[in-house]
Amino acid sequence: MVEDLILKAEAVRHACGGICCNGACPPLSEERIRIILSYGDFHERIEKVGYHRIKGGKDGLCSMLSEGKCAIHAFKPETCIAGPFTFDLTDHSLRIFLKQEKICPLIAVLKANRAMYDLQFGRAVESIAHLVARLLDDELAIISALPEPDTDQVAELPLPEKAL
Repeated sequence: MVEDLILKAEAVRHACGGICCNGACPPLSEERIRIILSYGDFHERIEKVGYHRIKGGKDGLCSMLSEGKCAIHAFKPETCIAGPFTFDLTDHSLRIFLKQEKICPLIAVLKANRAMYDLQFGRAVESIAHLVARLLDDELAIISALPEPDTDQVAELPLPEKAL
C-alpha cells in the first residue's frame, strides 16, 4: 500500500513538470554537498550566497533539472525531499508549511489520502530537521528570511538539536 502511494505521488510530481523546481535554489549542508559531489562533478551548479545552495539556471529552473528530470534525484537536497512541505524558524520552534494547491498539484492528492499526507509529512519533518541541525545559525537566518508565498502553516515543532 505504501509503495502504491509513493508511486502515485511520483506520478503527480512527474506530470506537473517540476513546478517546485522553478526559481528553486535549495539550501545545502556541507554533508549534502559532499554527497552530491561524490556522484559527479556538480561544482559549477553549487554556489554560496549567504548559504550554500544549488544555483538557479538561466531559464529560472533549478540548475539540476535537465529535460524535466532531476540530475540528483536519488540524493537530492533535504528541502526537495520535503516538498511540498517547507519550513521557517523562530527563536524557539521549527514551523512547517504546506504549499497551496494553486501552486502544487500534489496537494490535492495528499489532502484526499490521509495516509499519503502523513507519510510525506513525516519525511518532510525528518528531512528538514536533518538540514536545520547541520546549518549554521547565520545561514538559517538568511534562509528563514526568504519569502514562501502561497503556503499554510501546518505544524510548529521544537527546534532540532545542532549536529555541528
